[in-house]
Amino acid sequence: MSKKIRVLVAKPGLDGHDRGAKVIASALRDAGFEVIYSGLHQTPEKIVSMALQEDVDVIGISILSGAHMTLFPRIMDLMAKQGMSDVLLTGGGIIPPEEAKELEGKGTGKLFGPGTSTRDIIDYINTWAAEHRA
Repeated sequence: MSKKIRVLVAKPGLDGHDRGAKVIASALRDAGFEVIYSGLHQTPEKIVSMALQEDVDVIGISILSGAHMTLFPRIMDLMAKQGMSDVLLTGGGIIPPEEAKELEGKGTGKLFGPGTSTRDIIDYINTWAAEHRA
């Protein structure tokens, strides 16, 4: 039996709306993933530290605050400094499509917008894991 995919669902910054993050966390758990939820108002440093401590395969960031062009690059930088090249950084929220493409071009995984089916997110993570996990 293969090891379950471990996912950290994180809420960075001042964004206090976590309903969507909790829906995603529940859907991932129901799909058989091990899910850790960070709680609200996490710093990029705390998110990366938690991801290291929990030995996750995936960090999923939920951002509704508009700070995605700052927070995703900061988290990617911290992940690189910790040698976390084998961890997927993905996420979603209110991210304009052109900015999502820019962030994906800089190294994030796929970023999901409002209304995305949880099945699409689950399938994406499963496909990534099948291609990247030993």
